[in-house]
Amino acid sequence: ALAGIVVNNNIVLIDTYQHLMRERKPKTYEERLQVIILTGAQRLRPVLLTTVTTILGLLPMAMGVNIDFTTGILTVGSPATQWWAGLAQAVVSGLTFATILTLIFTPAALSVPALIDRAFENRALRRAERDAILAPAAE
Repeated sequence: ALAGIVVNNNIVLIDTYQHLMRERKPKTYEERLQVIILTGAQRLRPVLLTTVTTILGLLPMAMGVNIDFTTGILTVGSPATQWWAGLAQAVVSGLTFATILTLIFTPAALSVPALIDRAFENRALRRAERDAILAPAAE
């Protein structure tokens, strides 16, 4: 369950990024960063809503609260909740951590190709400038 939610959040984020890249066709590094920021802004709400609703839905189970809907009795720490409390706690804590990673690490990873392109462009520019300076001296 945890992996499915995390992967879905990342797929939503990356799909939006690719859609905006096709739509805007950024040429410069700064334009690519704007697309990454726009992607994060557009998908922040859906990612947080998915996370918050899942966490809120699992909190009673994680705290050991059991609701018997047939009798209307609410119990805390019953034997039925002991089986599921550990699982719910793991999903809640894992989802909290993974959402932070999704909102920080994924956009950072999306910027890596742009950083590499920028480094090669700067290197080529410096080489051209150096060659332009050295060319008159060689004549």
